[in-house]
Amino acid sequence: MQTGSKKKVLGVIPARYQSSRFPGKPLAMIEGQSMIMRVYEQAKKCGALHKVIVATDNKAVFGHVHAMGGIAVMTSENHESGTERCAEALQKTEGAFDIVINIQGDEPFINPAQIEKVIGLFSAPDVKIGTLVKRISDLKQLKNPNNVKAVVGTTGDALYFSRSVIPFVRDKEEEKWFDEVAFFKHIGIYGYQSQTLKELVKLEKGVLEKAESLEQLRWIENGYKIKTVETEEDAAGIDTYEDLLEAVKRLKSSN
Repeated sequence: MQTGSKKKVLGVIPARYQSSRFPGKPLAMIEGQSMIMRVYEQAKKCGALHKVIVATDNKAVFGHVHAMGGIAVMTSENHESGTERCAEALQKTEGAFDIVINIQGDEPFINPAQIEKVIGLFSAPDVKIGTLVKRISDLKQLKNPNNVKAVVGTTGDALYFSRSVIPFVRDKEEEKWFDEVAFFKHIGIYGYQSQTLKELVKLEKGVLEKAESLEQLRWIENGYKIKTVETEEDAAGIDTYEDLLEAVKRLKSSN
């Protein structure tokens, strides 16, 4: 890690082609522009990123990004997570980078300020992994297992992540839970010190990760701390074709 000078930050957008719920998702068009290029252009607006690349396992995505003036690298089809893809992209990218930001490839409207918030966590030299959380105030959102919940300690470190309602508020009606404790939704953008990223991909899956299907639990289970910062904005990820139609509708209504 550099000291006394600005840390160099690489933004990586993992773009796996064969999504089980939405094959070919990175090349899906949203009002005349592909999803992956919308993410790329939003990330480029973050001035704290020194370089932005797409890490894909598909030649069509690779060719498309280059044709549109972007930078892409080919990565293995065998990666099980965006973290693994980011690690290979770092290895294949020219230049030395202190921090790698894992930017979700299916969030075409990501706010560059959210990326900057994660980067800001690394101004503290002891931060090895960083991510975003957003306060939950709606009971339906809280109970939805697709919304990953984060429990955050007083120092800002994540204590645990779960698909379940956590923490559980005992002896209180559900409507009053929010008066007792702050609930947080995890927003899945990660930052890693480059050396830490190389270490994380060498770890074996743990019991907690297998149970919840959340890769960040592997890191916690192995003693890594994950620093969080709160954001006011939600993530608008596109997982299905129906999500895409909603995104197009939102974009049209905002224009």
